[in-house]
Order: sequence, then structure tokens, then C-alpha cells
Amino acid sequence: MFSKIHFIKKIDVRLINLFNNLSMQALRVSLGIIFVWFGALKVFAESPANDLITKTIYWFNPDIFIPVLGVWEMAIGVCLLIPTLIRAGLFLLALQMPGTFLPLILLPEVCFTTFPFDLTLEGQYIVKNLVLIGAAMAVGGKLTPLANKK
Repeated sequence: MFSKIHFIKKIDVRLINLFNNLSMQALRVSLGIIFVWFGALKVFAESPANDLITKTIYWFNPDIFIPVLGVWEMAIGVCLLIPTLIRAGLFLLALQMPGTFLPLILLPEVCFTTFPFDLTLEGQYIVKNLVLIGAAMAVGGKLTPLANKK
């Protein structure tokens, strides 16, 4: 019995160490891939969010705005994939992310079946951005402060 517990504890420590060594890189790379992918869908007019964006940002021409937004998102992703550009990517992400929540305010009938808790698929798509924000904060929190760099 003692050897099984010892074995489980040993595996537990190894897994935790493995996750500590890999998690931030995996989080950063997955964020980068998501932003490149979603941005490319907008650039090539294939994003399922195009209609929602068009209805939300009605004061801009969607034929111009959506591809520009796509390039912006791809730039975020590329910056997150290149370690020396992470800060730039996080800055671009911080500028872009508030706009993703606009449909909750401007189009509540599209985002909720019953306000404020029953989200539609579009509403869920928007609220999941909280996870992206948290992930970006985690990645940024592990950067070496510029003041400490030599």
C-alpha cells in the first residue's frame, strides 16, 4: 500500500513540474493560433462572426472593417507566437478586446434569450473572450519586466 501511494505522489510531482514547464508556452502559442485563425477567417470573409460584426459596427463599411479587424487579429496572433513581440501582441489585444463585448450592449436581443443569464450561441461566443483575456493576463504576468532586463 505504501509503495502505491509513494508512486502516485511521485507521478503527481512529475506531472505538476511538467505542467509548470510547459503551460505558459502552450497558453501563449494556443492564443497566437486562435488569433491568427480567427483573423484569417475574417480576412477571407469566412468568419461566422461577420454578420454579428456587421450588425454591431453598423457605422463602418463591413467590406473594409472586417478584413482590417482580421489583419489586426492576425497581427495579435503573430506577435504572441514570436517571443520578442509578446508585449506588442498583448497591447494590440488589449485595444481590440473591449470591442468584442459591444454586441452585449448594442445587440442584447442577439446575445441573450433572457437577459442577463440565458446566452445565445452568439452571446456564448462573446463571453468566452473572458477566458482569452485571462490567458493573455497570465502570459503577460510571466514576462520579465523591462526594468529587470540588461
